[in-house]
Amino acid sequence: MRYVSMTAHDIGRNLATEQYLMNNKDFGEPLLLFYYEKPCIIVGRNQNTLEEINQKYVEENNITVTRRLSGGGAVYQDLGNLCFSFVLDAKSEHFGDFKSFVQPIVDALHDMGASSVEVSGRNDILVDGKKFSGNAMYTKNGKTFSHGTLMLDVDQDVIANALNVPEDKIKSKGIKSVRSRVANLKPYLAPEYQNITVPEFRDILLKELFHVDSLDEIKDKEYIVTPDEQKEIDKIYEQYYNNWDWVYGTSPEFTVKKRQHFTSGTIDARILVEGGKINKITFFGDFFGPQDVTALADKLTGIKYDRESLEGALADVDISKYFMGISKDELIELLA
Repeated sequence: MRYVSMTAHDIGRNLATEQYLMNNKDFGEPLLLFYYEKPCIIVGRNQNTLEEINQKYVEENNITVTRRLSGGGAVYQDLGNLCFSFVLDAKSEHFGDFKSFVQPIVDALHDMGASSVEVSGRNDILVDGKKFSGNAMYTKNGKTFSHGTLMLDVDQDVIANALNVPEDKIKSKGIKSVRSRVANLKPYLAPEYQNITVPEFRDILLKELFHVDSLDEIKDKEYIVTPDEQKEIDKIYEQYYNNWDWVYGTSPEFTVKKRQHFTSGTIDARILVEGGKINKITFFGDFFGPQDVTALADKLTGIKYDRESLEGALADVDISKYFMGISKDELIELLA
């Protein structure tokens, strides 16, 4: 087995590295990747991004959002989480057999004192009955990767806020995440591991997985990405993980209902979103305005469904012509 300890703390660049190594390198043996990153949300390949995130909270707290190649549900990660990925020939494992992939990790955690760790359900690892690891799998051109999270010491308050969509009534064809009780792993480790950092956790797991006492013993097993390879990885990053069309535009068609009562009337907006853009928007309500709101709806049709695009489309619009007594900021807040 070979391994890579990624140095970037950007989820998009780490996923791009994983994708590049899977598609372009053949080590003749399994490859193990470890990486961890700044606050981010990663949605599954078949999910509706906006349905999974609290967009306002995400924007206000500078949380990166991206989409991965593999299926499964949305996950939140920060610098208290360690990701792992096994890459190997697809024919050597049955697709979906998560237990076989993650068993070495489970065994290592048992050795670290977390005796209640177990694989459960379709793709989770639990400790004391609570989820601390979700896993997903992807296969292409005879290669498979199975990657997962390890919540060592993640800010769980952020999870609750970032992954809950507040009050938006969204009807979508996307695959929805299943919310479950989660826990950090650190309290369940042996006393000598209670103060470990994520890098230390990674190194301990490496030694456990390779059955060595020192990383010096496996220096020849570490693979370092070359500068030329990094250029190709950067291209993948821009094509996928830093690309609005991939992160939001590939979301399934969905509809949103936004309704709010203001002092001067109620606005009930129905929005059809396709490819991450507003395909149709209709305004209902008992509001007043000297001009027909269909003209405003036409102006919003075709724009990306996000706050920045709404602000841009309405920048030169006198909202009072359509909704008397309601400000532009209030309308944007409602729609976004």
